Amino acid sequence: MATNQFDPEDSSSGHPAGAPIIMIGLLVAVACLVGFTLYLYLELQDTKTQLEPSIEMIQVHEEKLAQLEGSVNRTSREVSTSVEKVQGLVDTAEKQLTAKTTRVEQRVMGRTEELSKEIEATKAQQQARFTEVGGTIQELKSTTQQTGTKLGSLSGKVNTVQDEVTKTKQELEQAIADLKSVRGDLGVQSGLIATNGSELAALRELGERNYFEFDIRKAKQASRVGPITIRLRKADQKRNRFNIDLWADDNRIEKKNKTLLEPVQFYVTGSRQPYELVVNEIDKDRIVGYLATPKVQEPRRAAGASGGE
Repeated sequence: MATNQFDPEDSSSGHPAGAPIIMIGLLVAVACLVGFTLYLYLELQDTKTQLEPSIEMIQVHEEKLAQLEGSVNRTSREVSTSVEKVQGLVDTAEKQLTAKTTRVEQRVMGRTEELSKEIEATKAQQQARFTEVGGTIQELKSTTQQTGTKLGSLSGKVNTVQDEVTKTKQELEQAIADLKSVRGDLGVQSGLIATNGSELAALRELGERNYFEFDIRKAKQASRVGPITIRLRKADQKRNRFNIDLWADDNRIEKKNKTLLEPVQFYVTGSRQPYELVVNEIDKDRIVGYLATPKVQEPRRAAGASGGE
């Protein structure tokens, strides 16, 4: 009896019995490969989609970088140009400074030489002056001796002048002592009365009042005497009497039958003390004398000009 054994190579189609299994495995492997490839493609697309904004941003940055690089290149060229200009200006300034320094040095040297010559000349002049001073000192000694002699003579003259001053002072004091004080025509006690020019000078030395001298002749026009105006109407030389009109503060005051050396008194606005007019010389149609006014004006209780005969 014959026994049947399986022959792996036996097949009705002529293919090995394990061929279908291998094909299936290959198909599965191919499918897996295709699937994996598809998966990788999808992942790549997704990654590309995610990277597109970054790529665009990188491109923008690259463009800006290119612009910045161009700007930097332009700035670098401008800076280079400016540096060249500045260097040129610096070179020019250095040349000008060098030229000016040279000129200054030349002037300084020239001035130094001039000063040296002037100093030498000054020394020579001083030496000459020292020589002159030596002679001048001798002259001064001689002059001093002569001056001493003159001072002795001058001292004698000074003593003489002092004696004259003392004498004049004594005469002035005597003249003041000889002056008299009388009552005026308004009944007010008058100050001292001067009868002549020397006594009037003595009154001025006292400095108590202001004095205005006058010499008035009979005329239609009045004469100005200090702060008032006077017109002589009549002068009687035999009787030593006179009539006058006077104006003070635009007020007319008439004085009649006044006598020689009689204080003619009247008030003016703003003065507490009366003004006094004294005639110490009477000629035909002429009177000579002085007007005395207070130095300090003191207001009166009743202001206004007044006068009487």
